[in-house]
Amino acid sequence: MAELSEQNSASGESASGAAESFAAYTAGLAFALLLTGASFLVSQTSLLWAPGVAAGLAVLAIAQMGVHLVFFLHIGTGSDNTNTVLALAFGVLVVTLVVSGSLWIMANLNANMLPPSAIMEMQR
Repeated sequence: MAELSEQNSASGESASGAAESFAAYTAGLAFALLLTGASFLVSQTSLLWAPGVAAGLAVLAIAQMGVHLVFFLHIGTGSDNTNTVLALAFGVLVVTLVVSGSLWIMANLNANMLPPSAIMEMQR
């Protein structure tokens, strides 16, 4: 027992801190499994109105991301997390710009593309 307390004090973590950390990870795992099961339930049953399934899955996916950010990546509202939150916001901005730009380019290409009958006429 003395060895365990020496190891915990050497790593800077108390025994109660380890128990709280384990409880937080366990709660995060439980929430993640619950949201994953809910996603499969929503997609495989007629629980939601058929056109609303995509919106339901999007809400569950956002909730899943929130669980991962809070419980596993420890991103919170504390003052020591300011740089982490800013880095996360910048990453979200970059991904949003890349995805929206790609969709914009593909929509523009689709709008300006010749119809298939005109392409067939060019090949003759």
